[in-house]
Amino acid sequence: MTVSAQDFAKAGVDSALFFANTAFDSIERLATLNLNATRSLVETSFANASALLGAKDVQSFVALQQSLAAPAIEQGLAYSRNVYAITTETKDKLAKAVESQVAEANAKVSGLVDKALASAPAGSEPVVAVVKSAMAAANNAIDGISKASKQVAEVAEASVAAATEATLKATKAAAPKGKK
Repeated sequence: MTVSAQDFAKAGVDSALFFANTAFDSIERLATLNLNATRSLVETSFANASALLGAKDVQSFVALQQSLAAPAIEQGLAYSRNVYAITTETKDKLAKAVESQVAEANAKVSGLVDKALASAPAGSEPVVAVVKSAMAAANNAIDGISKASKQVAEVAEASVAAATEATLKATKAAAPKGKK
């Protein structure tokens, strides 16, 4: 398994292009989300202001204001969920690419080391064992870090979902009930 400078350079360019395209895709999706959210906010704000101006007394004004709060909170949560989804998808895509590249690099380095060790002079078996042990330890460390980062991401995702659910429940509980 021989790696030429040209192959190495091409792999670097391909990786940079992938990361750039992924970043631009994410930025484009976030910009679209922000534009749509801003448009919706402006439209909703004018509609709410118009409705509040039509209130006949203080009680109806307060009741209307409370009824308008729940949808605004739900829209904010929906926006947050969309931002979180976009960033999570981007992170997952980039992490998968990095994992793939690390695995490929490990395979190439392992092949090169095996080739070099195969041609090692007689009596160098202890050195060969140390090199192989160090490579195994490094691979185990990388696997451990990868697993730990995935667990952190899962915990964060569960926390966001729980907070969102709690906020929605609180919003629905605080919303004014219809008159009986």
